[in-house]
Amino acid sequence: MSDTSKIQNLTLNTKLSVNVNKIATLRNARGGSVPNVMLAAERIQSYGAEGITVHPRPDERHITYQDVRDLRSVVKCEFNIEGYPSKAFIALVLEVKPEQVTLVPDPPDVLTSNAGWDTVKNLGFLTEVLVQFSNAGIRTSLFMHPAEEGIRAAALTGTDRIELYTEDYAIKHAQMGADAAIPYARASTLAHALGMGVNAGHDLDLSNLRDFSQNVPFLDEVSIGHALISDALYFGLSNTVEKYLACLE
Repeated sequence: MSDTSKIQNLTLNTKLSVNVNKIATLRNARGGSVPNVMLAAERIQSYGAEGITVHPRPDERHITYQDVRDLRSVVKCEFNIEGYPSKAFIALVLEVKPEQVTLVPDPPDVLTSNAGWDTVKNLGFLTEVLVQFSNAGIRTSLFMHPAEEGIRAAALTGTDRIELYTEDYAIKHAQMGADAAIPYARASTLAHALGMGVNAGHDLDLSNLRDFSQNVPFLDEVSIGHALISDALYFGLSNTVEKYLACLE
């Protein structure tokens, strides 16, 4: 890797936030309350995860708005709510008051998050939305690609953090190994210099997380759902959380 990408990770502890959407997807496939999202969140926290993430969508096909409300009393660590800032989403976040809100540019029918914000094009819109959360004491984050122009524009919105969209990293890591983290290391360094914290998420798993965390400086938090819940089918939930935390040591 280049010298830029070999910067020592200066964050003392990169937190693991577990996205519990997939637990709700399994529950909704049959109806009822099994598996129980609240119980899963309690267990995940007890196993050492330092955050719980949810991404409610308008059709409530996995996490419902009521789940979000119910989780507020269950989540004792960091609660992170992701989503597109529609009027209903904004109202829900202001009602629940999580520790963090992450804005994602998802259209209503998208299967999963597949793009980051164009912060240059949406500068005015994002600035207006973010100030509502900031005024309520909620930390803000923008889901985005590791592009310099976009990161500089993100800083102008007043966001507290950015969340680096890591699908491209995961794809390239299979061929390139740790070198796939180079653009993310540069992006994180720039964001830090501009006064923003750095989160990351999407397709991070046990095969690539360690290389990412060891080569991307100033990394505050990773949010992982699909891979972690899938791995739990094989290893068990407690063992899986332990394995992901080990990748962040």
